[in-house]
Amino acid sequence: MKKLSLLLNLVGILLISCTSNMNKMKSEENPFFSVYETPYETPNFIEINTEDYLPAFKEGIRQHQEEIDAIVQDPEIPDFDNTLAAMDISGMLLIKVSNVFYNLTSANTSEELQQIAKEVAPLISQHRDDIRLNALLFKRVKAVYDQKDELALTTEQEYLLDKIYKDFVRGGANLSKADQDKLRSVNKELSLLSLQFDDNILAENNAFSMVLDNKEDLAGLPQFVRDAGSMTATEAGQKGKWVFTIHKPSLIPFLQYSDRRDLREKMFLAYINRGNHNNEYDNKEIAAKMASLRVKKANLLGYETHAAYILEENMAKTPDKVYELLDNIWEAALPMSKKEVIELQAMIDSEGKKFTLQPWDWWYYAEKLRKEKYDLSDEMLKPYFELENVRKGMFDVATKLYGLQFTERKDIPKYHEDVIVFEVEEADGSHIGILYQDFFPRASKSGGAWMNSYRKQYKIDGENVSPIITMVMNFTKPTAEQPSLLTFEEVSTMFHEFGHALHGLLSDCNYRTLSGTSVPRDFVELPSQIMENWAADPDVLRSFAKHYETGETIPDELLGKLENSRHFNQGFVTVEYTAAAYLDMDWHTLTSSEEQNTMLFEDEAMKEIGLIPEIVVRYRSPYFAHIFAGGYSSGYYSYIWAEVLDADAFEAFKETSLFDQKTAKAFRENILERGGTDDPMTLYKNFRGAEPSIKPMLKRKGLI
Repeated sequence: MKKLSLLLNLVGILLISCTSNMNKMKSEENPFFSVYETPYETPNFIEINTEDYLPAFKEGIRQHQEEIDAIVQDPEIPDFDNTLAAMDISGMLLIKVSNVFYNLTSANTSEELQQIAKEVAPLISQHRDDIRLNALLFKRVKAVYDQKDELALTTEQEYLLDKIYKDFVRGGANLSKADQDKLRSVNKELSLLSLQFDDNILAENNAFSMVLDNKEDLAGLPQFVRDAGSMTATEAGQKGKWVFTIHKPSLIPFLQYSDRRDLREKMFLAYINRGNHNNEYDNKEIAAKMASLRVKKANLLGYETHAAYILEENMAKTPDKVYELLDNIWEAALPMSKKEVIELQAMIDSEGKKFTLQPWDWWYYAEKLRKEKYDLSDEMLKPYFELENVRKGMFDVATKLYGLQFTERKDIPKYHEDVIVFEVEEADGSHIGILYQDFFPRASKSGGAWMNSYRKQYKIDGENVSPIITMVMNFTKPTAEQPSLLTFEEVSTMFHEFGHALHGLLSDCNYRTLSGTSVPRDFVELPSQIMENWAADPDVLRSFAKHYETGETIPDELLGKLENSRHFNQGFVTVEYTAAAYLDMDWHTLTSSEEQNTMLFEDEAMKEIGLIPEIVVRYRSPYFAHIFAGGYSSGYYSYIWAEVLDADAFEAFKETSLFDQKTAKAFRENILERGGTDDPMTLYKNFRGAEPSIKPMLKRKGLI
């Protein structure tokens, strides 16, 4: 017996040794399987290879399922800690690989990553459903939920419990087995369709370019636009020519300045017909199918419409409330846009032109009219908005408001050479988090601007896990002749995304599920949009708006013109946006799962609200990524609701001072730090003392 015991011990040691060595080899091969040996455990982009993702996803799913099984099989009576808190910190490997992978598929994708995304999507969909539809896990959650009034939970714990319980119910936990199977099928199909929709837009964005080889075709274009076109041509192997694309930094200046109406039309039509060419990248059927599937899913879960299902968790609560908000704005904005049409047509007529204003003319004549009425143009402003100066000014605002310090870190790995990394610290030097910034367009990057996280803030065993945040934009690249110069709209965009970043960075929550930007869609835009107010303030502008050649501060005369013109073209801007918010709601208040003719449906929706022919809805259905490839279905209205919030919230600073420390502290503590740990309206009232008024927003836009 003694010899047998020794033999068994020896075998056990050998097995442990082999397992240890195998795990070590596994970790060495795949960087996701071990702790990143980088500052603050930032993603080790240098070591991560394409072939690492799929094994990491599969292992992450396996580990997460094991952790869920352990919670289910826990012999202890279900309580908050052994069920809800345990669920909150489960699946960390899956989260780790997902955060890197999905950030890169947006910011620096490839055909290989897109293919992996298609392989992974059904696996993730099935895994999520396996958790949401786990009857024994739901039984434990429900056991805690049913006794929540007796548990003396904190507000944050109550919100975590409430959120997870509702996620189960809204995820089909109470459905029959047959209906759960139907729901699984719908979720799987939606996940794949959403990916395909986004891939198609990226392909369409990259498919079009307009090559010009005659200087006469450049009539009206300022030198900075010509230089950008020349640089794009050189990069495309067309040296000596000019190439313009439908990426916004190329498209908008061309529409604003080109005297060639035929070329403006060509560019504009290429932009608005993305996903609508009846080719392999066509998105019309995908949009219709997704809308249909969303009706089926809502009906399965007991809701009449997808919008009713989504809005239940938002501040708006019901579709009727959203339509009421949109109607109030539309009634004020549409008449203003019609007046703008008259002004622009009068300018066309005064030039002796014999055509009626069309959508591809609007940017061009609006720019001309702004120059005529206010002696102001983007060309006059851009030299004062050098990207690096704008960033410094933006950081300075955060320092004055919250005492934050920003230090560039060149020792932290990056996923692309364009990326810049900063460490963010409190005034006393204590670490807050890491901020990546990625500014310039490329074929591997989606259009637009966004913020996301590689790691959210949370606490485990009392220790804070610091956030790793990214800001991604698409601004004009620097050329050999000049640095990257921004339009005022792009300055606002940078401040906007920085507001989201601050929401993620300054989070001070215990639970990952609720931290940072994990708030309702119609609340998440408040921290971002309020930052745009500082971007437009004359005193702030004087601090960073320096001429890139002379260093001269932006003149008061130019600031005055900017202030005087702030209501200019607001009819167009508001109508273009609000039309898209209506379109989103119309798609998602469908009560029938019958698939629609996408363009006919869109045309009818725009006819119903009386959209004028001179304005095209900001996002047409085949490229409305916010609602078909992002998280904004039934939520695109959130931006205008957030304008109501941010205009009212900024009044608190205007009532005191721009950098009033008491007000800034209240905003940080009640909004930025709290994440989704309380009811959004409660958080807002804690900051402001009352519910928001719509009047400051309407007044700021010049609509009243």
